[in-house]
Amino acid sequence: MKKLIQGTVMALLLFTFSLPTKAQVDTTRFTNHGSQLFASMIQGSVFAKGPNGRALVYTVVRGEPAHLLGYDVETRELLIDQALPKADGAWDLAQSSDGTIYAPGANGSLFAHTPGTQEVKDLGVVLEGENYLWNLTAGVDGEVFGATYPGCRVFLYHPKDGFSDVGKGPLVEKENYVRSLAFYPKTGMLYAGVGSKAHLIELNPKTGEKKELLPEKFKNYEFVYGLEIVPGVDGNDRLFALITNGSITLVYNLKTREFEQEIEGMDMRAITGDPNGKAVYLTSKSQLKRFDPAKNYQTAEVLGEEIGTALAFHYAEDGKVYFLTSGANLFSFNPKDNSLSKNKLQIPGQPIPIHSLVTGPDGKIWSGGYLAGGNAAYDPKTGKSTFLPGLDQTEGMSVLGDKIYFGIYPKGKFYVHDTKSDWAPKEGNPKFLGQFENQSRAFAHAVLKDKNQVVFGMIPEYGKLGGALVKFDAQTEKLDYFPSPVEKQAIAGLVYTGNYVLVGTTISGGLGVAPETKEAHLVGWNPDTGEKLFDLIPVPGATALTGFLNMPDGSIWGMGDGQLFIFDPKSRQVKSVTKLFDYPPFKSHIWRSAFMVQHPDGNIYGTDWEKLFKLDPKTLEFTELAKEAALLVMGEDGTLYFKRKTELWSFRP
Repeated sequence: MKKLIQGTVMALLLFTFSLPTKAQVDTTRFTNHGSQLFASMIQGSVFAKGPNGRALVYTVVRGEPAHLLGYDVETRELLIDQALPKADGAWDLAQSSDGTIYAPGANGSLFAHTPGTQEVKDLGVVLEGENYLWNLTAGVDGEVFGATYPGCRVFLYHPKDGFSDVGKGPLVEKENYVRSLAFYPKTGMLYAGVGSKAHLIELNPKTGEKKELLPEKFKNYEFVYGLEIVPGVDGNDRLFALITNGSITLVYNLKTREFEQEIEGMDMRAITGDPNGKAVYLTSKSQLKRFDPAKNYQTAEVLGEEIGTALAFHYAEDGKVYFLTSGANLFSFNPKDNSLSKNKLQIPGQPIPIHSLVTGPDGKIWSGGYLAGGNAAYDPKTGKSTFLPGLDQTEGMSVLGDKIYFGIYPKGKFYVHDTKSDWAPKEGNPKFLGQFENQSRAFAHAVLKDKNQVVFGMIPEYGKLGGALVKFDAQTEKLDYFPSPVEKQAIAGLVYTGNYVLVGTTISGGLGVAPETKEAHLVGWNPDTGEKLFDLIPVPGATALTGFLNMPDGSIWGMGDGQLFIFDPKSRQVKSVTKLFDYPPFKSHIWRSAFMVQHPDGNIYGTDWEKLFKLDPKTLEFTELAKEAALLVMGEDGTLYFKRKTELWSFRP
């Protein structure tokens, strides 16, 4: 401990601060290689009545921007395909009592559409400071309620009166998410599911009065993720509440105000009940099921297999049950003869954002897609890109030999792809390596070539602080888990020094929890023993350390909130700290930020906070080359590749 403190003090004494100069840049060497990743991933969906009672189904396909799609249920004709400006998706849709379709944009805006028209109207940001909307639920008299992030609030929109905050502030202090909503017209009450520490709140939208309903034993779960109300016999209507993590659904009797069932393994996303209250329909584990809500869930009948996950249900006047699944299949179930029909909706594919980049051992530029997942490989020799489906959202990639290693969200999964063989996920290439509980995202990777190992740096699950280091040994194909070397901090940067792994932390944890520490640490970590060798603060006040780069002189360069630090791994001392640019104030989280490479021309190139820059390693002269740039890799010929939203761009120094 004494040596540790002395090392920290010496490092602090070696700081030198300076301001870099500015220079002009030639902007003629940029090339746009276009969008790389496309998806037909649908999310928010609702069945609705159109003009003349026409049965319609609406859904939102993710993209940049997302699109609102509307179909005729009987003919499956696409009636509307309109963009939702500045929104990349919508998790829910609702039809109000006056027939208007509302979409909660993933940019904080609410959109409105009148069936029978081709217009989508942006109603603006619902409440100041709320930049993400989740569920919607229709009230009475044309009103609609919605759930927000990061303020944990519930808003009301009325066509005459506009927006208001019906919860009068956060539903739960220090929480960020209202994730689910349901309105009960018999009492006028709202039910709201909160995370990332689970709460179930009964809210009076007229008075703002709130009451917690969730049993104490579920308070350490992540989210009340989904809420649905179904009719029951003699007024025994029921609220179904899906709780994650754990896939437990609670059944709450709205008449008796008691929880009647705790159903494990029921992963319902949508549910519907017949008007007489004797049956509810849902999908769970890809099965269509029906059961009497007054009876135990174990009595449920299986009505169909390999159905998928329902996003929306509709109980039609003729007694048929319609539902749309996440696979864009429109089903119709007839209770009279238990017949089930399926028709595929044609979903126009949309470009999705690039979320990760790496130069593969095959010389191709590999990318991963945001939220909808999937990967792509751009071949600089042919100028062609190949889309590679099969994996969820790739947070980070690294290369060891002929193989690419993937850190996959959700649930912190690890995969490896052998580039010498065809991409075939169903046949095990990429191959699943494993995962660890309570860890979510592996952005940072370090490759230990001499040991034939890869180390992954982890961000924890929602509502949790403290990440982990995970080591994969390619020889033994074994994963080893080590808790974060800094308590209540996660891993944002990694690099191998040749003797130990240099770890950069972030004060951020999973979404939905505030940091409890103030500044990021630089840690030496022994991959053989898991021992922490030293621990220091290279950039006082920096919230995350990222962009690590091995330099020819043996030093390691990194970034901390717009400041470049140079570290000597032998003496374990920080040689200098130089401010390159003003960094914005910390808001919710930083998991990654800077990326840097050294080019054969001798200069350092990097991206950070939406800018591409050049850095002279001798003078530290800083030149901003382009805006709206993120991620960075270098191709085999020295071409630099970065992303602008959905597009892959290159720059030739």
